[in-house]
Amino acid sequence: MTSGSAVSIDEGARASLAGPSDYLALLKPRVMSLVVFTALAAMIAAPGSVHPVIAVISLLCVAVGAGASGALNQWFDADIDAVMTRTRTRPIPSGLISRQAALEFGATLAFFSVFTMFFAVGHVPAMLLAATIAFYLFIYTMWLKRSTVQNIVIGGAAGALPPVIGWATVTGNAFDPAAWSLFLLIFLWTPPHFWALALAGSDDYARAGVPMLPVVKGSRSTRNQILGYTLVMSLAAVAPWALGWFGPVYGMTAAMGSLAFIALAALLWRASPESERGQALRLFAYSIFYLFALFTALAVERLVGLSPTGV
Repeated sequence: MTSGSAVSIDEGARASLAGPSDYLALLKPRVMSLVVFTALAAMIAAPGSVHPVIAVISLLCVAVGAGASGALNQWFDADIDAVMTRTRTRPIPSGLISRQAALEFGATLAFFSVFTMFFAVGHVPAMLLAATIAFYLFIYTMWLKRSTVQNIVIGGAAGALPPVIGWATVTGNAFDPAAWSLFLLIFLWTPPHFWALALAGSDDYARAGVPMLPVVKGSRSTRNQILGYTLVMSLAAVAPWALGWFGPVYGMTAAMGSLAFIALAALLWRASPESERGQALRLFAYSIFYLFALFTALAVERLVGLSPTGV
């Protein structure tokens, strides 16, 4: 038996050991939970109402579509994941699931999520879901991630679309300014969120050859841009309340949460080389809490009747 055959058999044997938890890991469940939550909150905040069954189907489609994007991302990025400490235990680089199986799994989930959304919910949210999956796979994963330092900035559009999908599920309208203010919030939130993580793991990205901002421009430039984006994001977070689209619960949460975000970004900006990684991870963790807090406030004030009239 040739060595190539032996390797093939060994890989096949390992892949056959894959269980439900391994396929779940392909879906990036932590990312999926944030995506689904922002869609749910937007669905609650949107004017009008939708049948609970339709709402559940829509959220399931968003979840499956997000999971499909994660699986397809891991299929394409298996070579990168294998050399990064943070990702080398994922199912493909660890040999539990083959790249071909991940591709077929992700493509199947993507098709059925969009198909179901189209026929059970509506063509507008289905088109937005299809655009989200396509943008994440073809624009971010296949093109931007390996070619430009702006990968996260532009690629953030994919993760910013789920609230618009949730809003459109209720209203059937893909062009409501209030919905797109939520898109803008997440779009501007994405760079400081991911650059904080990249700053803490820049050696990993350098080893994988991914042109993340800390690798290409260095620590100081990254910290400058994190602070700059945080300031602009904070304005975008408060603007929907100032414009009368969202109410006082959201407005207070956005104002207080943004001040804390700015303070942490400023601490990172001033951090010494020894404390930089700790400050970056602290900002990364807070950024997740911040987004959950804003969208929770958005949903709560709608549920207790404090949303402005017409929204």
